[in-house]
Amino acid sequence: MLPHSKLDLILRRHEEVSARLSDGPDAATFVALSRELSDTDGIVEAIRAYRGMRAELDGVESMLAEPALDEEMRALAEAERAAALESLDALEQGIRLALLPKDAADARSAILEIRAGTGGDEAALFAGDLFRMYSRYADLHRWKVEVLSVSEGTAGGFKEIVAEVQGAGVFAKLKFESGVHRVQRVPDTETQGRIHTSAATVAVLPEAEEVDVAINDADLKIDTMRAQGAGGQHVNKTESAIRITHLPTNTIIFVQDERSQHKNRARAMALLRARLYDMERQKLDAERSADRKSQVGSGDRSERIRTYNFPQGRMTDHRINLTLYKLDKVIAGEALDEVVDALTTEHQAAQLAAADG
Repeated sequence: MLPHSKLDLILRRHEEVSARLSDGPDAATFVALSRELSDTDGIVEAIRAYRGMRAELDGVESMLAEPALDEEMRALAEAERAAALESLDALEQGIRLALLPKDAADARSAILEIRAGTGGDEAALFAGDLFRMYSRYADLHRWKVEVLSVSEGTAGGFKEIVAEVQGAGVFAKLKFESGVHRVQRVPDTETQGRIHTSAATVAVLPEAEEVDVAINDADLKIDTMRAQGAGGQHVNKTESAIRITHLPTNTIIFVQDERSQHKNRARAMALLRARLYDMERQKLDAERSADRKSQVGSGDRSERIRTYNFPQGRMTDHRINLTLYKLDKVIAGEALDEVVDALTTEHQAAQLAAADG
């Protein structure tokens, strides 16, 4: 059952905002009102369509109530009634989904962190595979990927890689990727054809603005040092690497990839803001959903969420028992939307069930 009084308020507010925009407000107000109008256009259209269909159904049912209605007209009216009921169900479901609480971070860009887990060199190679998968997925959505920090594996891949994924709605698409990803395959170095299992951990954090997180300079310990590792003549000549320690949480950020100390510091602060913002979100989520059984959307990064089995060509997401026998397309980023959409649908179903309960 739809909350019709709430729908009335949405329609009324939409009309008020439209009227205020027509009056030519100042620039800041115009931007804020335009954003509000855009955010509610979809649900307003759905409400109007629902009520229009409801009126049509009432008309058809009035016709069917007429005793003198001939059989041919009655058959047509019954068909119209069935079609209208089907449309109403779909429109009602759409409205109920639109009324669900929105994650304020969904529209944001994201910080993607991938770390090799158990499995040595093979785990680092798998971390590299995952990063390529997300990079290709980002390309398909026309997002921009910028590496913030990287530690390469000895045989290829990455021990750790942190990147910023920029674009509209990135976090909404990637937020269910956080967790332990497991791979089962025969490594190139395996001479007897045995299948090895290794893992990598993925964390997706919403990008934070300065206004989201208040960071006191007195809470920071900032160290500069010479960059280490590959880098030619530049290495060990300038202290461009930055390590920032947030003392209250003992969060440590180390960035050395840019030659400019200023750029490394800016990247480190962006990463620190994202980590602290994510900590606060995790804390609030835990308080709100202490009794939640489903791991979908819980952000539990110690949870094994997915297995990529190369010999069988399958990918299984353990949270929703989804198995796809198209691993090559998933790992290429092409079929990842099938997994993301299924996880989103499951999450919405759980939200609807909680709202109804």
